[in-house]
Amino acid sequence: MECISVFDMLKIGVGPSSSHTLGPWRAAERWIEELKANNTFNKVEKISVDLYGSLSLTGKGHATDLAVMLGLSGADPELVPVESIDVIIKSIANSKTILFNNELPLVFDPKEDITFNKNFLPFHSNGIKFSATINGRKRSSTFYSIGGGFVVKEERKNSKKNKNIFQNTFPYPIAKGTELLQFCSDLNMSISEVVLENEKSIRPIETIDFELQRIWNTMLECMYVGCHSEGILPGGLNVKRRAFDMHQRLIGDTTYNDPNEWIAAIRNTEVKFRQIIKWVSCFALSVNEVNASLGRVVTAPTNGSAGVIPAVLMYYLVIENHDGNFEDIKRFLLVASEIGSIFKKGATISAAMGGCQAEIGVSSAMAAGALCELQGGTPEQVLVAAEIAMEHHLGMTCDPIGGLVQIPCIERNAMGAIKAINASELALDSDPHHMKVPLDKVVNTMWETAKDMNSKYKETSEGGLAVGVNLTDC
Repeated sequence: MECISVFDMLKIGVGPSSSHTLGPWRAAERWIEELKANNTFNKVEKISVDLYGSLSLTGKGHATDLAVMLGLSGADPELVPVESIDVIIKSIANSKTILFNNELPLVFDPKEDITFNKNFLPFHSNGIKFSATINGRKRSSTFYSIGGGFVVKEERKNSKKNKNIFQNTFPYPIAKGTELLQFCSDLNMSISEVVLENEKSIRPIETIDFELQRIWNTMLECMYVGCHSEGILPGGLNVKRRAFDMHQRLIGDTTYNDPNEWIAAIRNTEVKFRQIIKWVSCFALSVNEVNASLGRVVTAPTNGSAGVIPAVLMYYLVIENHDGNFEDIKRFLLVASEIGSIFKKGATISAAMGGCQAEIGVSSAMAAGALCELQGGTPEQVLVAAEIAMEHHLGMTCDPIGGLVQIPCIERNAMGAIKAINASELALDSDPHHMKVPLDKVVNTMWETAKDMNSKYKETSEGGLAVGVNLTDC
């Protein structure tokens, strides 16, 4: 039984895509680790990179080539100052050299040494091959970015088991919703309590609390930055940031000095139905505008869907419960991560494999279930909320215009957040014993839908809005 930690599902990184940016970035780090483990790193004379399938087709729009260069340079996606990214990239491009892992200077021309191959490798649609010339001979290593920043190799036949995650360590291993509910019943615990017990088996509670607080701080900072940044998003579509103007209209003349004072300020604003919808949408838009501009976000479970969970959690804190505190945030993130892991184990969280249902659909289900527990829902109602949210995202295509995580991706986060809140309310007013579609069935259905979906609707920009809307229209 594979054991996916909350910190596997929720990762701090840089936008715009977990599978096309963070994944290749991490793959470059993994390759460097391989070279060092084999004592060949210092013998490298030249390096090159080949991108395949979806990484090639939408790689430029998702900054895959930039992420690869940053990873090869030794930059850490969690820590690198985002304002230094452009400096690093321009230095490599202008000098045609790269400081490999910030240690070894090598000749490297991005235009010549990063190749975009439109053909797909058989193992997964997001393939990336790194090659190093050592003693005059080229040696290659291939990785696959399988969504959510997870990276695997083809060394094992079952890719589901091939991850940098904990194996066979949780006291309460969970692959399905029914197993989760059974543990809740046997232990007389809520979902968040069961998940916390699993986390405590692999790291101290102090570490768990510290890292969860760091995740929330990153989410909050991301929303704050997005709501206070105006202008045009990079990429050539001339997409205007909307969160700034929306936020200005909503916040009015209220004053504050930092993100925490901002929360208190929002609590004092008008909260009629229309304003609530606008606030939730504003939070979601703000995150994904930051993501689209190579800002720092939390993969939840992917970068393209990073706005749903913080928007719904912020909704709870500023609308539902003005006394909400870290314990509420902690419970929310624990529940959300567990629901996400069930989808990852039973289906996919990669748009390249399953379309946008695998990203916005999963994030909406995660947020709906987490909100439901905070609102007093039983474990059964929590899974009903997650099921309802996903059920109404089934079949959603991934069709980014120009291969950019802007249209329709940013707006879809707002819609996913609103659906999550609605799903939670429906679940709280439902008797789980009367529900006809259990969570595990919708997970299976999502995976079957993903397998049946035409590849042009799976993050290739070869179908849907990506071809229905001309770039000249933008």
